[in-house]
This record gives sequence, structure tokens and C-alpha cells, in this order.
Amino acid sequence: MPTRSTVARLLGSALVLTSLTLVGPSPAAVGATRAEGLQAAEPASLVSAPASGWTPRPEDFPKTVTQTDVKIPMSDGVVLRADVKRPADASGQAIATPLPVLVTITAYNKTVLATGGGGLAGADPGFLVKRGYVNVTVDARGTGSSRGRWNAFGARENKDGGEVMEWAHSQPWSNGTTGMTGPSYMGISQLWAASAKPTGLKAIFPQVPGADVYRDIVASGGQLDVGFIPLWLGLVTFTGLIPPAFTPSEPLSAIGALVDHLVAAGTFTSPLLVKAALGGDPNYDGPFYKERSVINVADQIDVPAFFVSGEYDLFQRGTPLLFENLRKRGVPAKMIVGPWDHLQASSGKEIAKAGYGTLGELQLRWFDHWLKNQPDAALDSDIPNLTYFDQGPDTWRTSSEWITHQQASSFRLSGSATNGKPAALTSGASQDGVSNVLPVPVAGLCTRSANQWTAGVVNQLWSRNPCLKNNRVNDKLGVVFQTDPVTSPVKIQGPINAHLFASSNSGDGMLSVAVEDVAPNGKVSRLTGGWQVLSHRKLDESRTRYMDGKIIQPYHPFTRADQKKLGRGEVAPIDVEVFPTAATIRPGHRLRLAVQAFDIPHLLPAAHLAVGTLTVMKVHTSAQYPSELTLPTVP
Repeated sequence: MPTRSTVARLLGSALVLTSLTLVGPSPAAVGATRAEGLQAAEPASLVSAPASGWTPRPEDFPKTVTQTDVKIPMSDGVVLRADVKRPADASGQAIATPLPVLVTITAYNKTVLATGGGGLAGADPGFLVKRGYVNVTVDARGTGSSRGRWNAFGARENKDGGEVMEWAHSQPWSNGTTGMTGPSYMGISQLWAASAKPTGLKAIFPQVPGADVYRDIVASGGQLDVGFIPLWLGLVTFTGLIPPAFTPSEPLSAIGALVDHLVAAGTFTSPLLVKAALGGDPNYDGPFYKERSVINVADQIDVPAFFVSGEYDLFQRGTPLLFENLRKRGVPAKMIVGPWDHLQASSGKEIAKAGYGTLGELQLRWFDHWLKNQPDAALDSDIPNLTYFDQGPDTWRTSSEWITHQQASSFRLSGSATNGKPAALTSGASQDGVSNVLPVPVAGLCTRSANQWTAGVVNQLWSRNPCLKNNRVNDKLGVVFQTDPVTSPVKIQGPINAHLFASSNSGDGMLSVAVEDVAPNGKVSRLTGGWQVLSHRKLDESRTRYMDGKIIQPYHPFTRADQKKLGRGEVAPIDVEVFPTAATIRPGHRLRLAVQAFDIPHLLPAAHLAVGTLTVMKVHTSAQYPSELTLPTVP
């Protein structure tokens, strides 16, 4: 029979296959542009190596030692379990001196993460432990070796985060100063814990955390995520059934933990999936998702945070919102946004390409400054607040903020497009037209979206897949609108809105849009995408984001009460939130907007709405129906 460690190693490898979590144109560019509202923009700068010459300090200790399944009692009597890794001397004896503590809270079984977690555990904790830190990895309530019932960032689990940090603060091997690390679920856990303001917490390092559960991932645009969420729920359940390491010494406790996990699977996970598929409350935003969306408590976070985000990540939308929240309130925050999917950004293996060192080195510098109070006068000059990958030129750039002096630049859709013939995208006058968007239920398969919304699994299985680099084939399954070749760069940075006037034979359907770069040789690069169900078109204007009077980030309620189909023959404006990105359309290239009716395997409707999606939608362009794409651009 395989040992628990063998099973854990196999599952760690399996995580790669199943995933863990869940500049505007000049007037000459493409015709006349709006002249009003122009501002002098802060120019982005190219990234170079740290000017100060900072280098990581050497190890303080030669070895580490780990105590497994340490009990952490919660205020309601439930016991969580943690593995505690401490620095050790040459003989393997733990160092007695109290040290700063770094905590990771995971739902994926700490034993699996200890074997590498399929590359998703982030940096090797031993790197920091040998440099004078204690690492504590905790199984979240109802997962791994911990007791209780898991329900995916429910209120009780979120309260656990603060209590775990208070525990870490008070242990004899702790000097009272704490920080937190980890990607994805572990990144979100950091933010919930920080919102509780636990004693001693000085800084966090969340990689690819989500902000708004419903809009970021569960039901982007109003349809259900079927590419990732079922795998994620199954993964947490499956890794929770690995027998705890303490089974031989505490058989009753181990059996109790397994029973808790099985009960949660039967009372939370399975019913949730069934209700969602059949059109129940999980299809709609409301109290369930509000309780689980850390953006709702972000204003309570006041510790320095270093974010890592991916332009093709599951939380492409949410991580920048969290960064912006902290920055606006004066909380020290930095963010690196790279050309990464969820697996890539979680592992951090390519983060050194941003120019500041490896993930472990970045964490060392961050925590040495904030937890060990080591002076680092060059930290902010070496690592600006924002470092991002500029798609197109494929260059790393820096800025002070995500949204600085951008202006809203709008391009009108013009004329009629067919599946084989593009229509125009122009900043000048548009022509009347109607474009039929046909229901092709394989649209999305041959795109980077298929990789993004399976957390990067497609790239892991077939990294040379041409669909990841060229959207040309997929674009033939819908209609496209594109500019003439631009004559000066169109620089995009931030969230985007596609304001489309649409009608539908059934009164419903989903608009799946992609903003793309078309090279002179015909290669089509997907820059970002967005989705919107027609019946969920209602806007909450108080939470919608505007720039120069134009919407750049619409906010839809997505409630059952606000859902309303289009009437027969009705043409209505549909604002499609296109997720934020940074890209430059270079001279000679074209800006393209592609519109389709499906995004497979990412999204599907609930069963009761499925028939309504197999319909022809129409996109209207005219003076009466001014469909347009609005970009936050940097002059």
C-alpha cells in the first residue's frame, strides 16, 4: 500500500494537471481622436536591475527542522493543524532564539505542498527559514489534517485567519513579529487574516489573490465557470481525504477529521454544484459571495503588501483592484504583473524576468525590511510601486500606480461584419450595420482563454499549442471589428469596456469579446477578454468606473431580481467588462475587437438558461446605436 508521503507526492504532481484554486492614439493613428480631456501622462519607464546593487544576504543557519501537525485551537473549539519549520544548527537541533514567523494558510493539504505542490507552493520556505525566519503552514478548517467543515472562505474560516496569526505571535519560538506568504487560496487567506488586524502582523506577500469571488471567477459576466470551479472544489475535497500524518498516534482525531471532511463534501460541495447547475442561488450574486469576497474588507487591511499578478491569470481582474485599494489609502503596496497564467504566477518561477531577483529573494528583501526592521533606503527606488509586462513590445515597464493619467479613448464599431469578413473599428464616423453573432458552441477552445480558465493546465500539457499564440482560427467563429494599421502606438493600461448595442432572437445569450492585436503578417494575439449575459445587462452606476465621462469598468448587480431578458425586437446597450491589461498596439498593427457567443471550456449557462443561449444575437452600429470600445490609454 502506498505511504502517505508517496500519495502526497503523486497529488503534488497532479495539481499541475487539475489546477489549485481556483496610451491613446495620436490624431494620425487611426483617424481623428477626441481632443478633449488630454492630460500629460506619467511616462512608463523600462525596468533595469536594482540600481543600489542590492543582493540577498547569505544563510544564517545550515539546516531546517520541521514539527508536523502542531495543534492550533480556535475559539470555537475546532483544532487546526500546522507544520512548523524552524532553522537548525549543523546537528539538526532547532535554534532556540525566538524569530519572526511567516505563515501560510492552505486548503490544499500542507503535506502536498511540502512535496512541491506541483510547483504551486510558491517559493521554497527553506530559503527564508535558513535566513532567520520560522515558517508555519496551516491546513485551513476542514482540509488536510485540520478538523471542522470546509465551506470555501465562509465567515468562520475567515475568522480563523486572524486567530492563527495571534497564535503564531504568541509561540515561544516567535519573537512576536509575523508575516504571511503564499499564492492563490493562500494569497486570499493572507488578506482575510490581515483584515482582522492581528497583533504582530507586519507585512504580507499575496500572489494572485482574488477580490470579488463572483465577478473574478465564479460567474464572469453572469455565466458559470465550468472550466475551473468544479476541478477546484473536487481538488480541495480529494486532498482532504489523505490520512493525516498523526493517524497512528491519534487515530480517533484522524478519523474525526476525515468524517468532518466527508460531511462537508456531502453538505456543502456537492449541493453547491447541483444548485448552480440547476439555476439555484449560486448562479446569482448575493450574501453567499459577499461573505467570501475579500474586496469587501479590503479597507480594513493596513499592513504593507507585495502583490504578484498575471495578465492571463484567474484573478486578472481582482488582484489590481486590491493593489489599488491599498495604494489609495496610503498603505505601502507593490505589484508585479507578468505574462503569466495561474500556475506560472503561483510558482513564481519566472518572476526574476521582471528584474528584481527570484521570488525568494523578493520575499527576503520585503520581510527583512518590514519584519526585521532592516534599513533599505533603496527599496522604493529599486522596485517601483508597479512593474508590468507591456504586451506587444514584450517589454517590462514601471509606473507609480495602475491608473495614473490615462484618458478614455473610444473606437466606434462601423458597418456589418460576417464570420469571414471584418468590419471597421474607428475613432471617426461610423457606418450603419448589423452583425450576426452565431451560436457556435466550440468558440473559445482554440484560444489563450482556454488555458487561462483552466489555470494554465493547457500550457502545461501542450506548451507549443498554436492556439495559445494565435487567435486567428477562433476569430472565424464570430465577428470582428478592426482598425486600419495604426501609425503611432496605442498604449493600453487598465480595465476596458465594450459598449455594444445588441438584440437577440431569444431575448438572451452571452457576448464573449476579446481585445486583440493583429500583426502585419496576420497573426492575432489575444490581449484580454470579457463576457456579458444580455439579461444581466443592468448597471449599478454607483459602482461603475468612469474615465473622462466614459465607462471603463462596468459593474452589474447579477441578482435574480435584476435579471431581465430583452423584449422581441428590442435593441439595448450591453456593457461588457473586459478584464484589465497592459499592451501596446505598435505601428503597422491593428486593434481588433472579436465578438462571439461562447467561451468554451470557460463558461456555460445554468440548465434552465441553456436553450436561450443557442440563439442568434445581433450587434448594431449606427448613430442611433453607437457601439464602441473604450480603452484607458496613455498618450
